[in-house]
Amino acid sequence: MFTLALIGLLGGLITGISPCILPVLPVIFLSGGVQGARPTDEKGKVLARAQSLRPYLVIAGLVVSFSLFTLLGSLLLALLNLPQDFLRWAGIVVLVLIGVGLIVPKFQHILEKPFSKIPQKNVGTDRSGFGLGIALGAVYVPCAGPVLAAITVAGSTGQIGADTVVLTLSFAIGAAIPLLVFALAGRRVGERVKTFRKHQSAIRLTGGIVMIALAIGLVFNVPQLLQRLVPDYTSAIQNQINESDEVQEALNLGGIVTDENRDLDKCSNGGAELESCGTAPELTGITEWFNTTDNAAVSLDQLRGKVVLVDFWAYSCINCQRSLPHVTAWYDAYRDAGLEVIGVHAPEYAFEKEVNNVQAGAKNFGIDYPVAIDNNLSTWTNYRNRYWPASYLIDADGTVRHIKLGEGGYETTEKHIRELLTKADPDVTLPTATDVADDTPDSGATTPETYLGSTKKVNFAGEEKYTKGQREYRFPDKLPKDAFALSGEWDVGTQAVTPTGADASVRLNYTASEVRMVLAGEGSVTLDVNGKTKVIEVTGTPTSYLLVETKGIEAGTLDVKVGAGVEAFSFTFG
Repeated sequence: MFTLALIGLLGGLITGISPCILPVLPVIFLSGGVQGARPTDEKGKVLARAQSLRPYLVIAGLVVSFSLFTLLGSLLLALLNLPQDFLRWAGIVVLVLIGVGLIVPKFQHILEKPFSKIPQKNVGTDRSGFGLGIALGAVYVPCAGPVLAAITVAGSTGQIGADTVVLTLSFAIGAAIPLLVFALAGRRVGERVKTFRKHQSAIRLTGGIVMIALAIGLVFNVPQLLQRLVPDYTSAIQNQINESDEVQEALNLGGIVTDENRDLDKCSNGGAELESCGTAPELTGITEWFNTTDNAAVSLDQLRGKVVLVDFWAYSCINCQRSLPHVTAWYDAYRDAGLEVIGVHAPEYAFEKEVNNVQAGAKNFGIDYPVAIDNNLSTWTNYRNRYWPASYLIDADGTVRHIKLGEGGYETTEKHIRELLTKADPDVTLPTATDVADDTPDSGATTPETYLGSTKKVNFAGEEKYTKGQREYRFPDKLPKDAFALSGEWDVGTQAVTPTGADASVRLNYTASEVRMVLAGEGSVTLDVNGKTKVIEVTGTPTSYLLVETKGIEAGTLDVKVGAGVEAFSFTFG
């Protein structure tokens, strides 16, 4: 518990001095600069004491509300199946309302009327600082590091325990300490500078305008632009702390460790013998099912008595495409003997959240077993999973007996399936073992999966800064092994790149026997593969297109000219 608190505090402190707090600093500063009554009588002395405490109350309110919104707000969204950006828009509305209330006192009175029976719950900067902090906490969105990611995932999946609360509060306190310093600075300026003391109405007006400006900026993502313009002077220390073994172990970046899933550590990856790794975590947060009777939900409790394989996959993932023939073969061979397979579709990309796309992918791969749509990564987190593909083998009593993360190990997994089926029913007659070729590439032999979006970009070797937005690129004089670069005018998005000029190209140095590219839209791409030209027509939703195929693993250079109307998401290799 102490380790989690320390990690949360350090993570919050780093966030609190990073560029991501810049948008809220003007509001915090002005909240400390507004003065109350002069201590000329007893009432004035009480108000003066309240004014001196205002910065602390503002930050206390922010800590409380940020913690509650982060944990319970995410849980509420998951339960109500609301859009992922609902809290962001709700926060913007709150910010506008408070800003208008500061500018127009009569409107503020309307806002305060529902709280008239609750003492000191007004939200104006000249009233209760705690109320203002509550409002700010609803719109304060700090940078998302691993600590905040762990907190958010825990909240969205409902896995909120004492550890999560400690981590959340310590993070919020750490992030709030620098803000408190700034609020105290604002109060000190307000006390010492005569202009602040004489023009409180103007300060109120300025505070309202700043809040509304911040809300408008949030709509148009101005804070993100501001953060990109200001170098992240905390990145080095963040990486040093976040990548430490202590933080990795404490946070378990696949998700917060809970009583339900903590025993999964008892299983090794691909163990040669059956192991016992605790009761299988439940399938949580599933938004939709198919390949079940009337598309009804399935629970692991319903499947007691059967051997169950929970397989995490994503339909455009090349690694999953190589593993799925094994999974479908096992299901076809052993379902009559008591095996059930549940394919938990956990999306890598936003387009993989579209159920129609998933259903089409499942049909292409011959998947007949039940598929659970885990768009919020709730079950993924509940299993502390971090891999595509990943399989969890569960015996007839509901205990996890084998875990395989990533490709390969199919012969071992099938051996364990047969063992558990025999243990569940000693009289069962099993068919001969399946015979599906293992196409898993040799470790390190092929180029790793290469994403083109700004948030997941891998292996970019151009000289330009690879960030979201439109700009012109040029190929470097020399492109390293297993790297790509852009040439021409491109619009780089968070998940894909789109050409904005006539001569937009991607150059890739690869090592593989198969190169595929995930593309979408309407248009064509022209390939130059070691001097040979090939044209591919692209149409429809994101799909994996085969670019290069050879008899064995080879090194090569690939130039892809992407036509107008085509989105490029990633390269995958086999």
